[in-house]
Amino acid sequence: MSKTDGKREVILSPHSGFCFGVKRAINIAEEVKGDKVFTCGPLIHNKRVTEDLRQKGIGQVSRLAEAPEGATIIIRSHGEPRAFYEDAAAYGLTLVDATCPFVSRIHNLVSEASEKGMPVLIVGSPDHPEVTATKGWAGEHAYVASSGEEAAGILRQLSEEEAAVFKNRHLFVVAQTTIRKEVFDEVLAVLEEQGIPCEVQNTICNATAERQQGCRETASKVDAMIVIGDQKSSNSRKLYEIAKSRCKNTYFVEKVDDLALKQLDEYNKIGIAAGASTPEIAIQEVFLNMSEKTLEQEMSMQDFMDEIDKQLRLPRSGELVDGKVLEVREKEVIVNLNVKKDGVIPINEINLEEGKTLADMFHEGDDIQAKVLKNDDGDGNILLSRKKLEVGVHWQEINQALEDKSVIEVEVVRQVNGGVIAAYKEVSGFIPLSQLSDRYVEDSSEFLGQTLQVKVSRVDPRRGKAVFSHKAFLNEERQKAMKEIWEKIQVGDIVEGTVMRFTDYGAFVDIGGIDGLLHISEISWGKLKHPQEVLSVGQKIKVKVLSMSAEKGKISLGLKQTIPEPWSVIDENYAVGDIVEGKVVQIKEYGCFVELEPGLDGLVHISEVSHKRVANINDELSVGEKVNTKILEIDKERRRISLSIKETMTAEEEEAMKAAKADEAPAEEAPVEEAPAEEAAPAEEPAAEEAPAEEE
Repeated sequence: MSKTDGKREVILSPHSGFCFGVKRAINIAEEVKGDKVFTCGPLIHNKRVTEDLRQKGIGQVSRLAEAPEGATIIIRSHGEPRAFYEDAAAYGLTLVDATCPFVSRIHNLVSEASEKGMPVLIVGSPDHPEVTATKGWAGEHAYVASSGEEAAGILRQLSEEEAAVFKNRHLFVVAQTTIRKEVFDEVLAVLEEQGIPCEVQNTICNATAERQQGCRETASKVDAMIVIGDQKSSNSRKLYEIAKSRCKNTYFVEKVDDLALKQLDEYNKIGIAAGASTPEIAIQEVFLNMSEKTLEQEMSMQDFMDEIDKQLRLPRSGELVDGKVLEVREKEVIVNLNVKKDGVIPINEINLEEGKTLADMFHEGDDIQAKVLKNDDGDGNILLSRKKLEVGVHWQEINQALEDKSVIEVEVVRQVNGGVIAAYKEVSGFIPLSQLSDRYVEDSSEFLGQTLQVKVSRVDPRRGKAVFSHKAFLNEERQKAMKEIWEKIQVGDIVEGTVMRFTDYGAFVDIGGIDGLLHISEISWGKLKHPQEVLSVGQKIKVKVLSMSAEKGKISLGLKQTIPEPWSVIDENYAVGDIVEGKVVQIKEYGCFVELEPGLDGLVHISEVSHKRVANINDELSVGEKVNTKILEIDKERRRISLSIKETMTAEEEEAMKAAKADEAPAEEAPVEEAPAEEAAPAEEPAAEEAPAEEE
């Protein structure tokens, strides 16, 4: 294990994320129009993508019979068996085929082999939808093996008829596109050992093999490995197995919230791999969360900016672009930018010297730099400006802020994939989603139009790239506040705080910029099952500082310590003979315990429950019921209180009260019959002070 030294290297495994087939399926699905569009099962194995499609109006059914009449069904990337197409026609449904072309090729191969009378062996997971679909095209003699052992088992269990088919015909062997190459080779070795004549088609997708090899190589050179993918994704689970075999500190996550941050803080070098059905945004969130723990490190942000560039089909507004002059006209210059649109610089976006024309300044073939105003001027061109290059001074200011680690103000102008674009004067920069706040941000729209104070984490004026971090500013301010608070407060101080959030074991309270833990055992003198029983988020409370650890940055707080412990002031609040209301909190055979206030319980012996003899106390009382009790005895030394319910009323009053309760009970509830006197109650239980201490 490698302890962190302030810097962290994060390596993104090659070929991570959506494969060709997945991208194609999503693009096809998003282009389907209609109000009754469904997939039969998830389009791909990723809950995030499935939810995105649902929000775009694409529903999901588990079988064709559930689809409404006239619906459109998108066939998922894993494909479907031949019978699926026949059933859809019978139900009158329209099909849109988004099957991965590589999977469709396998369907054609096994279908042709079956028509030739060849038995088919599919190497893959029997319950994987791709394998299920392939088997549906492979005819009568189709088998599935997920290991060499399973292949051997199939051969042993062949019937005489099947054995004859295997003997007289070559076995046609294909693979699930996402199966590990080692598994495929293992099965082929078993077939060779058994002398089975085979025609083999290695149908493992090249992207899968490359992704697995990339994962294998990355895991071999890191301290910890993160594999991102849906739990139901077969190829993601295989990546996890590969990574785990090379790096014991391997974690499988679906999203950034699943990261084991405490464990990962221990490692300097972390690798990331992602399955073929993992969306790019999920990879970016994890990548940035890991790599931007320390914004001063060298490796992460350049890689991420390169990744952003890959997403951009056209240069965006505010970018500096390089190109070559294609044509010089009277009022504009046409520029080749090596993208699908040409750039146009109007004469009013060029500072011309007096008496000069555009032809005097520019010539065909000249290298030229300009700034993008719009990536579509309405005529299919990219609108450029030379004048805007004069904003170089603003880049100098940003560069200076990066060097001296000062703060600048930016305005958030629009959302983009993975974050927002923010403007510093004439310069546009990128704020990753993970750097918008010191809390988790799912939707960046709340920041649109806001002016934020940011630290500059990277600058590349030539490419028109700047990366800002509002989170770094907030963390710096928080550190300042924390330092001030650590200098002000001491153990034993009573301070005001705000309840921020709950856990099963307590509540976190903000005491002026620092969150302290208020453990559930320190909230009340009584017993609590959850902090929400007495607290609410946003509530202002006074708490006592119980302990402080500057090294760990932890503060322990207490709420019950701000009020007297009940037994310490019992003489001030209670006396023998007092009638007090309490709540039944526990019922035993010998009596019940009544809470007079949190941390102060008294025992009502079974003989003190009623004027009549009580056989079963549960027939008289229930947990949570409020009752009036009379204090019979207070034993401060042993911390015991003896109470009586029957002493608070006469026998007649008790009967009248019970009759009133009976009248209020629902009509269908039959009255409980009293046992005959001779069967009523066992011998009297021990008196209150004789009850076991632990029951109090």
